[in-house]
Amino acid sequence: MTTETDVIEKKKVIDAPPKEPSKYKVIVLNDDYTSVEFVIVMLITVFNYSQENALNLTLEIHNAGSAVAGVYSHEIAEQKIIEASSMAKSHGFPLVLKAEAE
Repeated sequence: MTTETDVIEKKKVIDAPPKEPSKYKVIVLNDDYTSVEFVIVMLITVFNYSQENALNLTLEIHNAGSAVAGVYSHEIAEQKIIEASSMAKSHGFPLVLKAEAE
């Protein structure tokens, strides 16, 4: 038998608005081996940056030691890291990227 309390509690659960999925920053780390040219091409290819924005972010990575390439859902952030890391590895570079919760 359903009581009035059961109906009210179930309604509250149904009426709760869906939570926004967590976002993750994809961070590119600087190293002494990966070329500036490669990082620019990687940012254009994987993260859809323009030439000018890719150059500016590459300089930020170089000067600050790291920079955020984008903010995505967890799945997309992981996929971007896999794509960029695979691209770097296939070109012989040890580029490291990481995801960090916002």
